[in-house]
Formats: sequence, structure tokens, C-alpha cells
Amino acid sequence: MATLLIVEDDRKTNDAICEYLRPTGHTLIPAYDGEEALWLFRQNSVDLVVLDIMLPSVSGLTVLREIRKTSAAPILMLTAIGDEHTQIRSFDEQADDYMTKPFSMVLLGKRITALLRRSGQAPTPQIMTFGDVTVDFSGYTASDSSGRIDIMPKEIDLLRLLVEHKGLVLTRSQILDELWGADYPIIDRTVDTYIKNLRKKLRLDCIVTVKGIGYKYEVRQ
Repeated sequence: MATLLIVEDDRKTNDAICEYLRPTGHTLIPAYDGEEALWLFRQNSVDLVVLDIMLPSVSGLTVLREIRKTSAAPILMLTAIGDEHTQIRSFDEQADDYMTKPFSMVLLGKRITALLRRSGQAPTPQIMTFGDVTVDFSGYTASDSSGRIDIMPKEIDLLRLLVEHKGLVLTRSQILDELWGADYPIIDRTVDTYIKNLRKKLRLDCIVTVKGIGYKYEVRQ
């Protein structure tokens, strides 16, 4: 798991982001102004920064510039400033991503996961074991003590997607867009069928239904 520095001066927003990301297992470090953010970054081994721009004491762009002097850790700008000039300036200062407020917590989680994956901090294992079932994501196969399990490639892709977003709830629409594409003529309930097949074939109890929303991968301690 990764260490995330959440730099946001609004305490309710900072708390909400940390609360949403906590089930992923990442270590979350909140900071409420720019000066504190720089101090915490220097004191910890931070893998990714979520960074507001309008901060007390030191602006987010200055924080970004200072971090980039010593680190290539992914930095996602999360700000109410949506003008093109500020976005271009952020990318010129080597920000990795930019989101404007108001924002989707689910989309923020997906972007964080993508940035960590690209930076090599959150790779999905190519082979995983679920009870007595072994899944080979690269080979698109699954097996148990009795031998090969009949499973479809799209079912493997769905399981991989859930594992990559461990602890985060994915809606049916998000799953459909990710695996089939936004323009693919397929209904939401197709996802339910694939989830049902995954649970049955691989005897999974780690795929949790979040009623009225979607599904998440959750490892119970």
C-alpha cells in the first residue's frame, strides 16, 4: 500500500477524502496549509500527493514547485480553480493530473489508483490466490485443486478491475464504461450477472454488494 499526503485546507473536505480512501489500506496524511504540507512531505516517504491550490501560508503551486525539486512522486491538483491558464501552469510545473471542485469522490479514487499504478506503487499481482482458487490475470485462467476452472476473459477483467480499486465502490455504470466502453449497447444488469458468475465459479466472498450503488473488492481481516 502507498502513503498519500492529502493537502486541503477545508477540514470537512480533507476528512471526507481520507475517510473515503481509508478502506483501500493506504496510509493517509492530512495537511491543512502549504507550509505544513512541505514539512510533512519532507518528514515522510510520500508516494502520492493530492494538492489544493488555494492554501494558507504557501500556495499549492509553490508546494508543487518545491516538491518537484526533490521528488517525482505523482501529484494530483484538486482545486476550485478551473481556468485554462492555471491548469496549464500546473502541468508546466509538472503536476500529473488536475481535477476541479466540486468533484466525484469515486473518480478521485480511480485517478489516484491510476497514478499509483503508473508510478509502480500499486501494481496488480499477475497471480492471486482466493482461498483454494488461483487466478492468473496475465494468462486469463483460474484453477483449483481439481484443475482448470471454466471462466470467461471478461470475468477475469472484472475481477482485476475490482482488485485494482480495493476498498472503493464501483458503480455498474463505471464498470460498464471501463470494461465495455461508454457506447457499448449493454445494460446495467449484465454486471450483476458477471458478478454472480465470478462468485459462483471462484467461490469468492470478497466481492461485496453495496446496495443501490455497485460493488467493491474487500478483504476481511
